[in-house]
Amino acid sequence: QVQLVESGGGSVQPGGSLRLSCVVSGYDYKNYCMGWVRQAPGKEREGIAVVDSDGNTGYADSVKGRFTISKDYVRNILYLQMDSLKPEDTAMYYCAADVSRYYTCSYDFPDWGQGTQVTVSS
Repeated sequence: QVQLVESGGGSVQPGGSLRLSCVVSGYDYKNYCMGWVRQAPGKEREGIAVVDSDGNTGYADSVKGRFTISKDYVRNILYLQMDSLKPEDTAMYYCAADVSRYYTCSYDFPDWGQGTQVTVSS
């Protein structure tokens, strides 16, 4: 079973940047869909970025142009670079994976990390 451990969250002012990391273990890292999902207090979970086994990426409209998902195949780490952060980006951010899917990734991931908190406030 794949294990996912996130880090890199914290507090930042509007307009600032953060980079989240997700260390992946327990499975062949390269060959399945992975992504980032966030949940703000009182709101539904929102899928924001996804990457397939070929490195093709997809983003929610709310983060497109500001966030970038990437993978380090050698170190087995998934990243989320977050720029131009806004107060509405405040949420718990989760790394997620679907080891049974390689393409046409969705945000309906079966495996999740424990989450890392991001707070954007002045």
